[in-house]
Amino acid sequence: MTLPASVHIVEVGPRDGLQNEPNWVDTATKISLIQRLGQAGLKTIEATAFVSPKRVPQMSDSSVVLSGITRLPGVTYPVLTPNLKGFEAARAAGAREIAVFGAASESFSQKNIQCSVAESIERFRPVVDAARQDGVVVRGYLSCVIDCPYEGAISPAKVADTARQLFELGCEEISLGDTIGTGTPERVKRMIEAVSAHIPINRLAGHFHDTYGMAIANIYAVLQMGIATFDASVAGLGGCPYAPGASGNVATEDVVWLMNGLGIDTGIDLAKLVETSAWISHQLKRPVGSKVGKALHHSAV
Repeated sequence: MTLPASVHIVEVGPRDGLQNEPNWVDTATKISLIQRLGQAGLKTIEATAFVSPKRVPQMSDSSVVLSGITRLPGVTYPVLTPNLKGFEAARAAGAREIAVFGAASESFSQKNIQCSVAESIERFRPVVDAARQDGVVVRGYLSCVIDCPYEGAISPAKVADTARQLFELGCEEISLGDTIGTGTPERVKRMIEAVSAHIPINRLAGHFHDTYGMAIANIYAVLQMGIATFDASVAGLGGCPYAPGASGNVATEDVVWLMNGLGIDTGIDLAKLVETSAWISHQLKRPVGSKVGKALHHSAV
């Protein structure tokens, strides 16, 4: 077994982590969070989402957030743009990388973006085309790659087919999301095997939720298969809306601890990351949602 010498962590806390926060997070706090993450060594920080403010009120200040960032050298700040209107607003605010968000589940696609999987691909086409014409990098998110909260298990073949369509559309990387966190290592490996038959392994990323405490185990499993890009959220921000009270995104600190223990380089300063985790948790008046954040923060007090 040969593990990669380094991995790339995509920090999704400022967008995926904050988008469902019930209380308004002020713009200055969002910008400060992004700055602190960059100073901790994160090289890709998903900053915000250009979506309908009626559907996602927490992201209604997206233009101000993106234009207010002091960009650090070598750091990218992608944003979510589900349609052409969102893409145009993102570009006006200075976006240089974007992402589109689809699903491997028909039921989830209908509930989440009110269209079928096939319709979602067609909806993304003009966005991807416009981005490529502007030299903007596009990432594709694919949710429900293991199970769907509405229809149960999703077949690896279905995941592979939808991922292939996103890739052929022009998405340069496909992030495979275990949206409700029910994945276990062998199921996740079967899914990756199916998808990697159509898409090079170096164009795939893992996005694991920790609802059942399996995220780190799943990351280790696919790390052994050659996956070297992982999404994570500082302090574990972003609960699972389909399991009230459950954790959502895997915490960035926990992923960095795993990689450090394996001798795999992340380029991230864990001490600064833990400080940022404690800071944002305090701002949100919630406990730190990561095992490593809790352990290191308390040991330093």
